[in-house]
Amino acid sequence: MAKPTAEPGRTALAGVRVLDLTQFEAGTSITETLAWLGADVIKVENPKGGEQGRSASSERPDADSYYFMLLNANKRSVTLNLKDQRGKQMLRDMIKEADIFAENFAPGAIEKLGFSYEEVAKINPRIIYATVKGFGKGSPYENNLAFDMIAQAAGGVMSITGERDGRPIKPGVTLGDTGTGLHAAIGVLAALFQRTVTGRGQKVEVAMQDAMVNYCRIAYSRQMLTNKACERNGNSVVLGNAPCEVFKCKPGGHNDYVFIYTSRATNAHWERLCEVIGREDLKNDPRYATPPKRGNHSAEINAEVEKWTRNFTKFEAMEKLGAKGVPCGAVMDTKELSDEPSMREREIFAEIDHPVRGKLVIPGWPVKMSGSHVKVTASPLLGADNSDVYGEWLSLGKSDLDQLKKDGVV
Repeated sequence: MAKPTAEPGRTALAGVRVLDLTQFEAGTSITETLAWLGADVIKVENPKGGEQGRSASSERPDADSYYFMLLNANKRSVTLNLKDQRGKQMLRDMIKEADIFAENFAPGAIEKLGFSYEEVAKINPRIIYATVKGFGKGSPYENNLAFDMIAQAAGGVMSITGERDGRPIKPGVTLGDTGTGLHAAIGVLAALFQRTVTGRGQKVEVAMQDAMVNYCRIAYSRQMLTNKACERNGNSVVLGNAPCEVFKCKPGGHNDYVFIYTSRATNAHWERLCEVIGREDLKNDPRYATPPKRGNHSAEINAEVEKWTRNFTKFEAMEKLGAKGVPCGAVMDTKELSDEPSMREREIFAEIDHPVRGKLVIPGWPVKMSGSHVKVTASPLLGADNSDVYGEWLSLGKSDLDQLKKDGVV
């Protein structure tokens, strides 16, 4: 790891070297986060086809999938055959130079390859070893395979999502994958900081099921109140309140809604809402005097609110309500968000230039740091950085790489 300097423009994780053996989404979210913070992330891939996510869901046989590109921005790619003894030795040599090692293979797979935490730590005691699995050590499901929706089902998320009398529903966002990856990235950063004191690395392990429990913390406050499992409650918060719902707006399209919420903390938001919609009389109605009481009369309250919202577009409603201090949000679709000028200006969305796909707009990194800026760049083509990385890390020249490629090692 490079020594800290006061060099202007130096990024937060400049000099941090990451060996990325991750695949699909949960693991790649760890390493992409580190890359967006300035680390040098080297994606180590099978020479024959690379990481499985490259071809997953791709509509073109000659191009990496958009799925892969969204999860592997700002990385470099090398190919390495880890079933070949020379390939294993090359990885061991790279581990000596690395700060972080990340993997999310199926249970037992990385151990079979010979790169468990114990083995990696023998090579480099300072290394931070990040690993994501579906279920935690000691779980009865420890050896089960898991994907995003499996984690959401087994971690409680689906049980509290959906209408009260309806089926459990998977949220549209990939909490199980990206959410777990971000939890792990936080652990990695903490371990990296702790290493500055102890000089030692450590294993950072997050189970997808366990991360989902953490996302459901507020549901457990409801359980504590009732001594029963938290119920599904549609768009309302699990503690119950009104209004806390989406309301129809003109012209009545698929996403022409505005979400309005008045806090349970005081009556201030409720009173402001009543004023905006021209129903100040509701402020003095004893049926709506407190948040719990309003929660018991949600249907009638919502009906009154929607009489007002139907007269405006979702953006007009958001502007009028927001200006008066009422918490609200237009239900913005993905196209509206990616086309929104301020989102582009702040690099919440960034334009990249991919060598095969051309210019594309992808989500960037939302955390802004006054002393560290990393420009969003395209995901790497398979093995695109073999020459540079193996030259930098292992001092291998062109003739060395030509022979290794001929032998199927890279």
